[in-house]
Amino acid sequence: MILVTGGAGFIGSNFVLDWLAEHDEPVVNLDALTYAGNLSNLRSLENDPRHIFEHGNIGDAALLSDLFTRHKPRAVVNFAAESHVDRSIHGPEDFIQTNILGTFRLLEAARAYWGGLQNKSDFRFLHVSTDEVFGTLSADAPAFNEETSYRPNSPYSASKAASDHLVRAYFHTYGLPVVTTNCSNNYGPLHFPEKLIPLVIHNALKGRPLPIYGDGMQIRDWLYVKDHCSAIRRVLEAGRLGETYNIGGWNERANLHVVTTLCEVLDELQPRPDGKKYSEQIAFVTDRPGHDRRYAIDARKIEAELGWRPAETFESGIRKTVRWYLDNADWVENVTSGSYRNWEEKQYA
Repeated sequence: MILVTGGAGFIGSNFVLDWLAEHDEPVVNLDALTYAGNLSNLRSLENDPRHIFEHGNIGDAALLSDLFTRHKPRAVVNFAAESHVDRSIHGPEDFIQTNILGTFRLLEAARAYWGGLQNKSDFRFLHVSTDEVFGTLSADAPAFNEETSYRPNSPYSASKAASDHLVRAYFHTYGLPVVTTNCSNNYGPLHFPEKLIPLVIHNALKGRPLPIYGDGMQIRDWLYVKDHCSAIRRVLEAGRLGETYNIGGWNERANLHVVTTLCEVLDELQPRPDGKKYSEQIAFVTDRPGHDRRYAIDARKIEAELGWRPAETFESGIRKTVRWYLDNADWVENVTSGSYRNWEEKQYA
């Protein structure tokens, strides 16, 4: 049995679905069900005895102790995090509480549990992090690798950097068998529509403006979420203890290119009723404070050591993503009610 934290969020729920499609090993899924956590992501597992949902927060030490005692997991995969840069700018305290203190309490609970195991070498703690901890790159700088210094530039990335340091410290100080992954920008099914790709798809279909920060030339490496899930499974299986592995899609694209590509795919798959192009809805808005210009992931280590490479190109992944949102309009309507609409209006006013 494995314990997955944050398993009702975007990447976490995709991982739970992916894991149970590939394994019979049960999953205990701990999630606080905040704004981006949604049990409807896991509706297909409602009657699956291999999926055990536990409602709660990784900051709850008593709950964590109880979960370890009752379920006796052989591994922890930690997705639980506040993850949106814009929200961290407006309200950083939640990010400190979840990403730093929550990770600390999860590490403490895992250490106490692991310390009582007879076969300590069988346990794993896999911490899922982000490339944003490395800061920003110039246009011609080499991509981030596992030796790149941390230079976080937002409250979100600073809180994730702190959590990464805690995980590293628990390996070197206590010997807790940890592995850390740092991924690039994920996209795909079940993505909450505040991030760029699902936001653009949602707004395009609603006839709303497609907001692009600044000049739209911020560059990110785009990773299809199901590729990310397969990489995490591989790291959990064979990653070296105490190591970090960068997971990327080898797909650097400027935000403006991403949006225009989405518009072209939508023009093909679901044309506007008035015959116009979706790109006519593009609206440039004031850039956010401290916006990192470029991220890029060098994923050669995970390929060389563990034989992993992404299966999807940017073009194939984007097409699959748009198709999923067109086929799951009810899911989108469910997650974009009241509080989401208020957030969107505040952020892009």
